[in-house]
Amino acid sequence: MLLRFTKMHGLGNDFMVLDLISQHAHILPKHAKQWGDRHTGIGFDQLLLVEAPNNPDVDFRYRIFNADGSEVEQCGNGARCFARFVQDKRLTVKKQIRVETKSGIIELNVRNDGQITVDMGAPRLAPQQIPFQADAEALSYHVGVGAQTVELAAVSMGNPHAVLRVEDVDQAPVHELGPQLEHHPRFPQRVNVGFLQVVNRQQAKLRVWERGAGETQACGTGACAAAVAAIRQGWMDSPLQLELPGGKLAIEWAGPGQPVMMTGPAVRVFEGQVRL
Repeated sequence: MLLRFTKMHGLGNDFMVLDLISQHAHILPKHAKQWGDRHTGIGFDQLLLVEAPNNPDVDFRYRIFNADGSEVEQCGNGARCFARFVQDKRLTVKKQIRVETKSGIIELNVRNDGQITVDMGAPRLAPQQIPFQADAEALSYHVGVGAQTVELAAVSMGNPHAVLRVEDVDQAPVHELGPQLEHHPRFPQRVNVGFLQVVNRQQAKLRVWERGAGETQACGTGACAAAVAAIRQGWMDSPLQLELPGGKLAIEWAGPGQPVMMTGPAVRVFEGQVRL
């Protein structure tokens, strides 16, 4: 059978989006891995599935597969693309959309200027909720990686993140430390790794090594986690702007227990069909 899909991106973090409401198919991890290959498939960072909700209080269900076939809990850039997609496809006329994810319910707000604000919910900071192996919650942790020890913050935005402050993001060892920390035994569900360069109290630069995808052009949940870490440790103030390789995201966070609000663009690239 042929499935219609849309290729989209949020700041260069790219997605294949499938409407599984008006068309029906059973998508498996092997399909994500096959389609995600940039040489023999469509090529993407994540596959996004738009499904009917299980919860009657929400509008849609949102599932995410990495290009390696692993299913993950959350994707902030994908959430913005999700909102743009369901409006473009006339699956809803709402400007405020409630979406069920593997890690809970998020709210999407399509603004009149075309930007999309996502209520990502409150960050989870307790080690067992991230999950991260530590005796007690702290602002930062020391983690041994090979012969060195790095200092990092650990935050969950529905998915686990480690945030390291660096002097120069362009010189940061993203492709060395990223995969080592992704598979570190203290992160039992693996982890996304952010490398943060603080420019001033309202601006910073960020690169992210994502679980199952490697370094991406942008990571929405990674930007939220980095903002939380920077505000908690007194490096930055809300609202703030993060510059990623693919572009800029605006983040607001009022403090512990409060939701993280992320605003940025979502772009449709092309439409296609794939044989299942």
